[in-house]
Amino acid sequence: MIDLTRYTISIFWQSSLRGGTTRQSILSRKIASADEKSALAMTGRVLKYLAILFIANISTVNNLSAQIQNTDNLYKKPLVEVLKEIQTRFKVQIKYSEPQVKDKWVNYAEWRFRANVDETISNVLAPLDMKVNKEKPGVYKLKEYEYYRWEVQDGWAYLDSLATKYHDQASWEKRKAQIKPELYQALLLSPLPAKPDSKPIITAKRIFDGYSVENIALEILPGVWINGSLYKPLNFKGKIPLVLSPDGHWEKQRFRPDCQIRCAMIARMGAMAFSYDLFAWGESMLQFKYEDHRKSLAQTVQALGGIRILDYFSALKETDTSRIGISGGSGAGSHSILMTAMDDRIKLSAPVVAMSSYFYGGCPCESGMPIHQCGGGTDNVELAAMAAPRPQLLVSDGSDWTAHTPEHDFPYLQKMYSYYGVKDKVENVHLPDEKHDFGINKRIALYDFLIKNFKLNGTAVKDKTGKYDESKVTIEKENALYVFGDKGEKLPKNAVMGFENLEKLFPLSASK
Repeated sequence: MIDLTRYTISIFWQSSLRGGTTRQSILSRKIASADEKSALAMTGRVLKYLAILFIANISTVNNLSAQIQNTDNLYKKPLVEVLKEIQTRFKVQIKYSEPQVKDKWVNYAEWRFRANVDETISNVLAPLDMKVNKEKPGVYKLKEYEYYRWEVQDGWAYLDSLATKYHDQASWEKRKAQIKPELYQALLLSPLPAKPDSKPIITAKRIFDGYSVENIALEILPGVWINGSLYKPLNFKGKIPLVLSPDGHWEKQRFRPDCQIRCAMIARMGAMAFSYDLFAWGESMLQFKYEDHRKSLAQTVQALGGIRILDYFSALKETDTSRIGISGGSGAGSHSILMTAMDDRIKLSAPVVAMSSYFYGGCPCESGMPIHQCGGGTDNVELAAMAAPRPQLLVSDGSDWTAHTPEHDFPYLQKMYSYYGVKDKVENVHLPDEKHDFGINKRIALYDFLIKNFKLNGTAVKDKTGKYDESKVTIEKENALYVFGDKGEKLPKNAVMGFENLEKLFPLSASK
C-alpha cells in the first residue's frame, strides 16, 4: 500500500509538472510532505482526480486531432462535423443517418466551402461518391452517388453532343452500325451462347371471354428458364401479331391485375401478348434470390431471355413476324428500348414511363453492364432512336424522370425519324398529372397505338359509347400463372440454383 501511494504521488507530481494547475501543484506538495498514514488517506482522492484528468486529456487529444487544420493533415474533418457546419452557415437542413456518415472524413474541408450552398454541398460530397436530393427549398437528404441520375440540363446537353455525330439518314445508319454490335459485346452476348435443345414447358390452357391463357417456360441457358404467360385470341384467322410484355419493377410482378388486364385486352383485340418475368423476379426466384436482380449480370440474362423469346415465337407458323412489338413499363421499358435497338425482328416499341436523357435506369438490370459506353458513349434516348423508322410510342408522366420528355427528348426523336421521312411514326402521350405506373390512361395510349399500327380490332374491347371496357377480363390468382407448380415442385431437376452457378455460364462476367 505504501508503494502504491508513493507511485500515485509520483505520477500525480509528474502530471503537475507538465502543466498542472496551481491547486494541483499545492496538493502534490502536501502529499509529498505528509506521513504515510495521511498519504494513504488522500490516495482515493488522488486516484479519482487522476481518472478524471486522464479522460479529459484523452478527449482533448482527440479534439485537437480533429481540429488541427493544416496541410500536414489535409485540413481534414469528420463528415458529420462538416454537414453540421453547412447547416449552420447556410441555415439549411440536411437529413442523414448515422451509418451514412460514420467513419467518413472530408479532406480540405474548409476549403470546399463556397458562397452558394449547392456548390458547397457538391464540393464536399463528390469526393466521397455521395450527393443530396433536394426535397424542398432548404431541405436536403443525403444519398450515395447515383451514377444513373443526372441533372436535366446535363442530360439534354449530352444528348445534344451525341446528335452532332450525324445529320442525315446515311450518317445515322453508320452510327447505328457502330453501336449495335457493341451492345452485344457489352452484354457478353457476342457470340450468343448456344441455345439449349429443349422443348418449351407449357401448362394447360384456360379459356376466358374472347381469349385464352397458358403458361410457358423457355430454357435460355442450360438449366436457366424464363417464364411467362401467353394471352391469345380465341377466334382468329391467318397469322397473329405478337406483343412482348416484359414486367416492370412494381409489386406482384406479372401477376398484378393491371398486367393481366393489359395482356388480356391485347388478346381480345386479336394479338398474342406474352407477359414474362424479369431476371430474379416473379417465378425466376425459384432459382435465384431477389438480391440477384440487382447484380449487373441481370441485364445480360434479361436481354438473352428476350432474344430466346423472339426465337421461339418467330418460329411458330401462326406468328405474324411482320407485326411483332414490345411494350414494358419502368425497368421493363428500358428493357424494351434495349431489345428494339438490338433486334430488328421487333417492328414496334412502346416504352412506358421509362425513357429519359437524364436517367439511365435505377437498377443494374437496366444499366449494370456497359451498354451506355458503346459507340464512344450513348444514352437511352439515342438507343430509342435506333428503332427508327419502326413505329414507337413514348408514354410519359409528370412525377418521374419522364416529366420533361415533350420538351427535349421527344423533339430529338422526331428529328431522327424525319431522316426517314416518317416523323409521325414516333409519338408521345404525356400525362403531366399522373404518376409512375401502368395505369388505365397509359394502357389506353398503348391500345390506341396497337390498333393504329397493327390493325387490331378495337371494337372488340370497347363499349357502345366507344370507350375501352376492361371489365370482361378475368383476374386470375397468382398461382394460376405459375409454370412450375404452386411451390416450384415441377422445376426441372437440372435447374441452375444460385447466382454463383449462373456466373459459371458467363466466364467473362464483369461481376467477377
